[in-house]
Amino acid sequence: MRHGVKINHLGRKTAHRKALMRNMAISLIEHKRITTTLAKAKALRVFIEPLLTKAKTDDMHNRRIVFSYLQNNNAINELFNIISPKIADRPGGYTRIIKLERRVGDAADMALIELVDFNEIYNTSAKVGEEKKKTRRGRPKKSATTESTQEPKVEAKAEEPTPATDEATSTTAE
Repeated sequence: MRHGVKINHLGRKTAHRKALMRNMAISLIEHKRITTTLAKAKALRVFIEPLLTKAKTDDMHNRRIVFSYLQNNNAINELFNIISPKIADRPGGYTRIIKLERRVGDAADMALIELVDFNEIYNTSAKVGEEKKKTRRGRPKKSATTESTQEPKVEAKAEEPTPATDEATSTTAE
């Protein structure tokens, strides 16, 4: 029974698990997104979120603490110089896990783990004046394009009884 066990051992001994988390964290920092199994992605999120929180304040003490986990100077420099300014105003939740299709060989649940602030696809900030995404509930609101297409139809009906159009049709008939 696993009463009170809060860590996923991932079928590895402690040293192997620490090395795995270290290597995956370094890869995530360097590439901003990695594809792995769902269990490893969830374990990596627990491992790297506190390191990203410590990277928000750039001082020697926090650099040494993060270095004790990662043991890679290039990753430390990238984390403190490039990543930390982007996540400085975020109160947490620095990573996103997206489930993918199962792996072909062994049908393992696969996932994509990425840094939230470095994804340009999902990181679309809503600007003032833009319309929100439309839902399928209810009837659609009239947009500027539908109003512009409806107005000429109304004007065309209003122009038919005017005498200028009668004269134009009589000149073309002659």
